[in-house]
Amino acid sequence: MAQSIYIPVEEQHQEGEARRMAASWAMDRGFNEDQRSKLSLVVAELARNLALHTTSGGFLLLRQFEIPYKGVEILCLDRGPGMANFAMCLRDGYSSAGTSGKGLGAVVRASEKFDVHSQPSVGTAFMCDLFLENPQKPAGSRTGLVNVAKKGETVSGDAYGFHELPGGRARMIVADGLGHGPLAAEASNLAIRVFEDGHNMDLVPLLERMNLALKATRGAAVAIAEVSFGQEKVRYAGVGNISGAIATRDKCAHLVSHNGTVGGSFHKPREFVYDWSPESMLIMNSDGVKGHWHLERYAGLQEKHPALAAGILFRDFNRGTDDSTVATLRS
Repeated sequence: MAQSIYIPVEEQHQEGEARRMAASWAMDRGFNEDQRSKLSLVVAELARNLALHTTSGGFLLLRQFEIPYKGVEILCLDRGPGMANFAMCLRDGYSSAGTSGKGLGAVVRASEKFDVHSQPSVGTAFMCDLFLENPQKPAGSRTGLVNVAKKGETVSGDAYGFHELPGGRARMIVADGLGHGPLAAEASNLAIRVFEDGHNMDLVPLLERMNLALKATRGAAVAIAEVSFGQEKVRYAGVGNISGAIATRDKCAHLVSHNGTVGGSFHKPREFVYDWSPESMLIMNSDGVKGHWHLERYAGLQEKHPALAAGILFRDFNRGTDDSTVATLRS
């Protein structure tokens, strides 16, 4: 499961701690010394940028990905003043804080993918991918993900899965095991394994298979969406309090889930069908994230990497009292 590590940065002295946390995390995952050095450089520069250029700091989110390239995705998020001219901030030698002005330019050069969203009086979000084996520049990703454990827990009780399917289709699942900690993770991760094994099944029978498999666990809230890009349709079925929405530049359609618990008690769910367009973004989140967001309020976010949308919604709407997941998908 691609769980995110959360690294807060509020003051400049935390730059070193952020670098050490990232290096330790990378060592635990088997990254070699050169790979850890590359990651530490980027984390240190982003942490310094947070400490110097924001009024209350911010945080970094790191998650490992394996397919198709082993690497790390880094999100750097703050609620600072925003940047009026990001292109100028990238120039070596430019600084608004009396530094040498090397930071963001160094981050961009070290990254195989880089994107930013900045909005005055709202904040700034950076996304960079470091491909640590066989670096190259692939096509843009369809998906974004943030999955952060509740404070004090070592493992998230939320889980996520994604499949590209034949015929121009893709499926995404978010599962939220009841409660927190290892037992919640056991339930949600089992739901993902059933999803992996049955990704060609229709959605309702797949949920019913999950229900039987999760009987021996504490159960989970689960929602599954399948987007048919060519047909411009979304099929959706869910049980419990996973929120789903299809956002465009000017509106948001919320998707229907049934009450109940997978592995517990629920009435036979229904599958619902919604319209999709090339400008649409699918957003699914667990109840650790408030659902009263409006993506259209973030100017230009629809055109950015979907990981930025996941990070920004987590930044602005996570409750801080639960495991939190935001998953995004676009055409």
